[in-house]
Amino acid sequence: MAAITIRNLDERIKSRLRVRAARHGRSMEEEARSILRHALAEAEPPLRSLPKAIRRRFEDIGGVDIPPPLREPTREPPAFDE
Repeated sequence: MAAITIRNLDERIKSRLRVRAARHGRSMEEEARSILRHALAEAEPPLRSLPKAIRRRFEDIGGVDIPPPLREPTREPPAFDE
C-alpha cells in the first residue's frame, strides 16, 4: 500500500476530519481514505471540445455557408544564382 503525507493542513480542516471520523466510528486516517475513495470513485466529466460546444451553441439557428477563399497563383521563387 502507498502512503501519503499531507502537510500544511489547516487546523480547522483537521478538526472537522477528527469529528467526522468519530461520528463514523473510524480513525482519522480511515476517514480520509474513505473520503478519497468516494471522491475519486465518481465518473469524471467528459472532456469538452470547443468546436463541438460552438456547434451545439449555434445549431438551432442553422448553418452558415462561408465561401472558400479565392486562391491566387503562387509567386515565382527567388533566384539565388546571382
